[in-house]
Formats: sequence, C-alpha cells, structure tokens
Amino acid sequence: MILPAKFRERLAGGLVITRGQEHCLYVFTQADFERLVQQWQDSPTSSKTVRDYQRFFLSGASDEIPDKQGRVTVPPLLRSYAGLTGECTVIGAGNRLEVWDSRAWAAYTEEHEDSFADLSEEVVPGLM
Repeated sequence: MILPAKFRERLAGGLVITRGQEHCLYVFTQADFERLVQQWQDSPTSSKTVRDYQRFFLSGASDEIPDKQGRVTVPPLLRSYAGLTGECTVIGAGNRLEVWDSRAWAAYTEEHEDSFADLSEEVVPGLM
C-alpha cells in the first residue's frame, strides 16, 4: 500500500496497522499505538468484553516502516480482514488513519451521509 504524501512524514519513523471497526484497518504512529496500549494496561481487565476486544484488536497488530516512497506491506491477515483486493482508500480519522477497500468506503459513505448532518450536535455539541 502507498501512503498518501500528506501522511508520510508523520509515519516515517514507524507505524502500526491493526484491525479497525467496520472491517477497515487502523494505522497509528508507533507512539500513538504505544499510548493506547499503555492506557489499556493501566485499566482493569475484569470485563470479558474488554479482554475480547483487546485480543482481537491487538492480535492483528503489525509494526511497519514505510520505504522512501511511502510504501508499506499490509500483512495477508489484515488484507483479508479489510477485504483489500484492489484499490483502497486512506482517510485521516483523528489520531489514526483508516484504510478501506474503496468499494466498501463508497458504500459506507453513501449509507451514512444522510445522517451525518444530524449527528454533529450529538457527537460534537456546539462545535459545528
């Protein structure tokens, strides 16, 4: 996969790719991923749901270093999970990137664009 130019500098030192929700992949800087893991380590693991989520999320994590052209290898397990067989779409999503099969991303945006305007007040009250 080739990272879009606008994200390359931030990810040049290393990144972590892992399973995301809705069958996309999450891409974190190494530092952001380590902070996330530390937060989980500092929280109680008495909840089976939390343990299950952590296992699923962390077991697919892959450390990668982009080459000079911004290319990274996406392991077969993660390619399969996200359905990446052809063209993919890379989006910025806060502290991470998301990698989607382009057809899946188009379907997702089409399905959710009508409710997008309605969600802003609930998700970010007073901000927009």
